[in-house]
Amino acid sequence: MIYLDNAATTRTAPEAVEAMLPYLTEQYGNPSAIYSLGSAARKAVNQAKRTIAGAIGARPEEIYFTAGGTESDNWALKAAAEAYRDKGRHIITTKIEHHAVLHTCRYLEGQGYEVTYLDVDQDGLVDPAALEAAIRPDTVLISVMYANNEVGTMEPIEEIGTIARAHGVLFHTDAVQAFGQVPIEVDGLHIDMLSASGHKMNGPKGIGFLYIRSGIKLKSFLHGGAQERNRRAGTENVPGIAGLEAAAVRALGRMEQKAAKERELRDYLIGRIEGEIPYCRLNGHRSRRLPGNVNFSFRFVEGESVLIMLDRKGICGSSGSACTSGALDPSHVLLAMGRKQEEARGSLRLTLSEENTKEELDLVAEELKEIVGRLREMSPLYEDFIRREGRQRSEGSS
Repeated sequence: MIYLDNAATTRTAPEAVEAMLPYLTEQYGNPSAIYSLGSAARKAVNQAKRTIAGAIGARPEEIYFTAGGTESDNWALKAAAEAYRDKGRHIITTKIEHHAVLHTCRYLEGQGYEVTYLDVDQDGLVDPAALEAAIRPDTVLISVMYANNEVGTMEPIEEIGTIARAHGVLFHTDAVQAFGQVPIEVDGLHIDMLSASGHKMNGPKGIGFLYIRSGIKLKSFLHGGAQERNRRAGTENVPGIAGLEAAAVRALGRMEQKAAKERELRDYLIGRIEGEIPYCRLNGHRSRRLPGNVNFSFRFVEGESVLIMLDRKGICGSSGSACTSGALDPSHVLLAMGRKQEEARGSLRLTLSEENTKEELDLVAEELKEIVGRLREMSPLYEDFIRREGRQRSEGSS
């Protein structure tokens, strides 16, 4: 198997598994208990907070563990909207956010809030000037993702944070794809809230965190016990927290080396695809993108068909299309970037890790070339296109 879907989830690192095991076996105490077994679990939770906080230049008391990126996004948006509703009910986000943000914004619209969905350019970049122009006296929150989960484009977070701070507006960023992949320093970037998830960086699933800058008064998202300083009820997922910490330590310790390896592999695969498969288009910013992200649209084919045929060859990737209620919908990200329906439906995302090799990518390129060619041979649209191209060349030569 060749695994190229690391933006969806990653293999749990041995270090993370090893860190989790004691809290699944011997050290299984509840962190809220006052006896020693519980104290050991509490110590692990507090140590993890210090590690995660240090990774982004925050303080331990600003880190709140959650079930993952979706919960963190929901908590940040809903709680901020409620906490600052007396100031205003206007929120700014983008058209290319993860559905955890977009669907939460739709929910808030139903609660009487107004949301501005910013356009992006053909590379998926937000224009900071357009964002600043969208700010109103009643704007209470800006939410822009750090890096896009589909096309890998990294947004101008520092500029956006500076603008938000200058206007006194809270700034949240969904950093699920970025945390552990690129350096993040919340103070320098003027980030007020940040969401992250463990399983995108070789940690376990079902664990993430939300950074909330001190002084921001958000209410509890889950009600019940007094865990997480009365802000997030429920017994802490101690094994998951320990695994998240270990994964973060691992990622930070090898970030520069890992990114360099992935960029090399990424650019190699992009070069092969562009050089050998006609009528394709790279999606996302060519250089300002996550190290391991490769996203292409192939004309005259369906991305889902390519994905299925790759799977038969033992290659794991993902498509820009999502299956919702039995109907294939084109990627909202690609449509927002100005791609046509045909391009959006013909997209394929391959997300690499440092464990991949050039030999694997050579095999992927060869299989992809064959698959796209085979599908195009069955496409009447491609047949008509080639016929028209031939006529035009013939008329041009005469």
